[in-house]
Amino acid sequence: MSIEPEEQGRERKDLAGALRSLRRASGLSGERLAVRCNMSQTKISRIETGRALPTVMDVERILKALTVPAEVADEILRLARRANVDYASWRTYARMGLYRKQAELKALESSSREMRHFLPAVPTGLLHVRDYAVATLSPTVASAPARDVTRAVDARMERQEVLDDSSRSFFFLMTEQAVRWRRAAPEVMAAQCAHMAKVNEKPNVRLGVIPQSAEIPGTPMNIFVIYDDRLVTVELFSGEVVLRDPRDISQHLPLFDLFWSHSLTGDAVTEFFTETAQSFRHQRN
Repeated sequence: MSIEPEEQGRERKDLAGALRSLRRASGLSGERLAVRCNMSQTKISRIETGRALPTVMDVERILKALTVPAEVADEILRLARRANVDYASWRTYARMGLYRKQAELKALESSSREMRHFLPAVPTGLLHVRDYAVATLSPTVASAPARDVTRAVDARMERQEVLDDSSRSFFFLMTEQAVRWRRAAPEVMAAQCAHMAKVNEKPNVRLGVIPQSAEIPGTPMNIFVIYDDRLVTVELFSGEVVLRDPRDISQHLPLFDLFWSHSLTGDAVTEFFTETAQSFRHQRN
């Protein structure tokens, strides 16, 4: 998911090589290092050969076990942090085909058990009706890259099948502004709100909306999605950042809980969606 695949691959290769060299310089075998780190020897081998990307915490454990000097450890940790952050621009996705991004998301959702979406600006694609998806995937400014909208929309709608998998849990948290923002014609907005009210009835799906009247000790800076305890994706105007460091994940989890605690949920949010849909229908008339 990197805008510069060669650079990212080089950093990950450098990290693997550095850890391998440090272990050899210490005189430890892979088996002995694995014991000291409470890891499997297979995991150490995969890290040193670049077949597995270690978390920053993994690297910290390895460096501690190898008693690496502080200045060397700091440099290796900086390399590990860079290797654990991916960035992809929307230009890159558009060039490859936005439908490929939808396929990537589908694979990520299919491998996750619990997903938390924080959506201060727009409902996620998993909640879209087709016409709303068309509006959100169509280019909006002259500088936006060209894309195959129809193929991307088809892929987005196909992704929504995962919501019927009762073995997975979904939490979708929006601001009131995200729901009311006129991203499409009133009749499309009405259909979108009515659809979200219906999705909220699924036993494994919970929707929340933070009302504009709520006083909240926090600011909704970005859209983010938490996949289990594995990674967080953060959306920007220019692209998407993927965070894998457990400390970044643990920072976003309480943020989500904070915002969720101030939201309408259950019957209250279903009523909100229904009333908002009716309001858009009146605008159409």
